[in-house]
Amino acid sequence: MSRFPDVPMFRSFVVVLLLALPAPLLAHVGSPDVYYDGHAGPYHLLVTIRPPAVIPGVAEIQIRSLSSDVNRIEILPLRMVGPAAKLAPRPDAAQRSTVDQQLFTGSLWIMARGSWKVQINVEGGQGKAELEVPVAAISGASARMQKGLGILLALLGLLLAAGAIGIIGAANREADLGAGEMPSAARERRFRLSLALGIVLVLGAIILGNLWWGAEARATDRLSYKLPRLQASLQAGNRLQLQLENPNQSTWKQFASELQDPDRLRLDDLIADHGHLLHLFLVRTPDLNSFWHLHPEQTTEAEFSAALPSIPAGHYRIYADIVHHTGFPETQVGEIDLPAVSGTPLTADDSGAPDLPGADKVSQLTDGGRMVWLRDDSPLKDKQAIWFRFRVEDKNGQPAGDLEPYMGMAGHAVFMRTDGTVFAHVHPAGSVSMAAADLAMSAGSTPATAGMSGSDMAGMHHGPVPAEVSFPYGFPQAGDYRIFVQVRRAGRVETGSFVAHVVE
Repeated sequence: MSRFPDVPMFRSFVVVLLLALPAPLLAHVGSPDVYYDGHAGPYHLLVTIRPPAVIPGVAEIQIRSLSSDVNRIEILPLRMVGPAAKLAPRPDAAQRSTVDQQLFTGSLWIMARGSWKVQINVEGGQGKAELEVPVAAISGASARMQKGLGILLALLGLLLAAGAIGIIGAANREADLGAGEMPSAARERRFRLSLALGIVLVLGAIILGNLWWGAEARATDRLSYKLPRLQASLQAGNRLQLQLENPNQSTWKQFASELQDPDRLRLDDLIADHGHLLHLFLVRTPDLNSFWHLHPEQTTEAEFSAALPSIPAGHYRIYADIVHHTGFPETQVGEIDLPAVSGTPLTADDSGAPDLPGADKVSQLTDGGRMVWLRDDSPLKDKQAIWFRFRVEDKNGQPAGDLEPYMGMAGHAVFMRTDGTVFAHVHPAGSVSMAAADLAMSAGSTPATAGMSGSDMAGMHHGPVPAEVSFPYGFPQAGDYRIFVQVRRAGRVETGSFVAHVVE
């Protein structure tokens, strides 16, 4: 709820500010900005989208061209699915920087909650091409009004109320008097009566306005997106049971009903991302030295189950990534205290490490090789889009030549603030869900089919995997972070762990 001056009569002059939820924006926690490394035909682009702080609101777009022959870039917002997806507004021209000729910036209005995409039209020396980047738009909370603005609005409200009462009184006392004519006793009585009536009317309007505002504020709070929380329990020794929060219940109900079809949230509409409906991450706290990336199976609409591998005892944070049929991604969060689990060996795409200390630049791998963070000594700054580059080396310190795609990608990375307030699952193509990216770029695809092909998904890696892998990302806020990087070598998933300190 917003906070106002203590005089209720002036609430009706307040504008509600709905802040975009800092992603749990969705497929991430506390990391709302979108980073995407992709190609518009022959043109290589790094796209940064900062979703609006208000819905409706303005999204800030930054596009860096890695191709030198780009002449013009246009941007426009589109709904991801539904009839509105075919109603394209006129595109806006992105402005080329006068300092950096390969940097383009622009802004777009996002008018409603739900799944959107930004279409990027590129013109250059190799012709025209386009790229579409998914964006999830939500509102998460109400903001406090600035004290100075509240006082100013209160004073203006007082002036307006006094003026309205004065006009009513003057109209009944002096409106049709001649020059120099004094009001009669009857006019004086009518003046006092009209003044009293004017006060009653103005106060009544203020009271009704205050009641209306209170109802609007309560409705706004109900429509705010709340971070979904799952319930986790350990059964039969090593089986982890997950109960997801249903968007048609509790804190999500009003938000879900406000998102009319095709954007309404459900749990029976999930689509596969990298061949799995749910990506589960377990991270032991507070040391962050035990990390697991698992893929539970769906047993009912809101329940998932997984047989755990052998996991050391401890308190674990849980992050569960899902994607809805509209391309709307979410991360549900939870916690669980686990005893030492004697489980089954890791199979298929499941991976993890029970003892994974964080390294500054070189993380030792379990196969005797190592992972090197290719970075200089300059400080890491928040909200700065960069490529995080890592090289996998064999036992002899040479670039590894046996890397394979891991769930179709050259690698996977998790950026996590040590206090758990930031969690982002990132790929070489960026921070967007690959199922959402596939839906955004598949002209004419339907929600029922998009995302279901694990081999044809946008950003998937099909050929040989080089020893170096990179991830475009920007830390949302200053603080201490842990970066987990996963690659597959000769059929085995290896995980590197790095510490990062981020400054403003």
